Amino acid sequence: MPIIDVDNLVKEFHRPKRFDGPLGGLRTLVTRQMITSRAVDGVSFSIDEGELVGYLGSNGAGKSTTIKMLSGILVPTSGHVAVNGLVPWQERERNALQIGVVFGQRTQLWWDLPLADSLKIIGKLYRVEPDRYRRNLDQFIDLLGLEPFLGTPVRQLSLGQRMRGDLAAAMLYEPRILYLDEPTVGLDVVAKERTRQFIEQINRETGTTILLTTHDLADVERLCNRIIFIDKGNVLYDGPVDRLKRRYAPYRMLDVALAGDGDSAGAIRLDLPGVEIVEQGDARLRIQFDPEVIAVTDLITAVIAEHDVSDIAIVEPDLEGVVRQIVESGNTALTMGGDRS
Repeated sequence: MPIIDVDNLVKEFHRPKRFDGPLGGLRTLVTRQMITSRAVDGVSFSIDEGELVGYLGSNGAGKSTTIKMLSGILVPTSGHVAVNGLVPWQERERNALQIGVVFGQRTQLWWDLPLADSLKIIGKLYRVEPDRYRRNLDQFIDLLGLEPFLGTPVRQLSLGQRMRGDLAAAMLYEPRILYLDEPTVGLDVVAKERTRQFIEQINRETGTTILLTTHDLADVERLCNRIIFIDKGNVLYDGPVDRLKRRYAPYRMLDVALAGDGDSAGAIRLDLPGVEIVEQGDARLRIQFDPEVIAVTDLITAVIAEHDVSDIAIVEPDLEGVVRQIVESGNTALTMGGDRS
């Protein structure tokens, strides 16, 4: 049985119709005409215990709205959600004890208190026994490098320091499920790497189920084996990262550095199926090939037979490029989820 089960989830928001012109503000204030927008439109997916899943989409796709419904903050317009057997908005207190949530743009820490005091209060709120609290806190101090700023008021922490404090607060009471909404937004390279290491280690060592929303696709490629991609409130893809790249970007690139000045590069011809030279010059070749048609070893052998080569590299498509193509083209051919093999 999945630990998170979402079926045909819908969330609508209503706002008054806005009127312009004389007395427009008054007409807007008293109007009964409403404009309805769907932030989430029939989303369905399930997540097994221990999975680390990337939940992706452009701004306004419905990611944060979904997280808020899973957390019990928002009540859906329709659809069904079960989180470890609980309906989040109906059993908010019980649900809160089994989930941890980190919103990159908001903090659950007390603004004017030192970080150590905020963590102590969270331990009390979640009824963490003193021995378990001390053990977990010591572990997170080590994993997240909290020691230098434990005594610093939260309002004086840098963004990276505050985010590490939020991660410790979210895991202090050992929740079975962790929702991370843009946890690395605005962080520098060092802070991002420490955050990724923490997420990776917590998932591997404790089996915590993690749902990660992010615009930093390096996070996804580093951490997640599975992604759920949504756009305009609909699930377009649910499955492994590699399959999405194969389906939407089936080609690979072979970058070749030619020995010498490369003047004879123009004479190279590769009459092979699934192969095309897309760039050449300055002693370099860039060759596009379909690995389903030709093996990379056969292609390299053919290139070496044509010219002296000083270096050669295979370039895999990155997830960022694939997602950008999908969003820019409005592609819906990936629909629907469920093929997760």
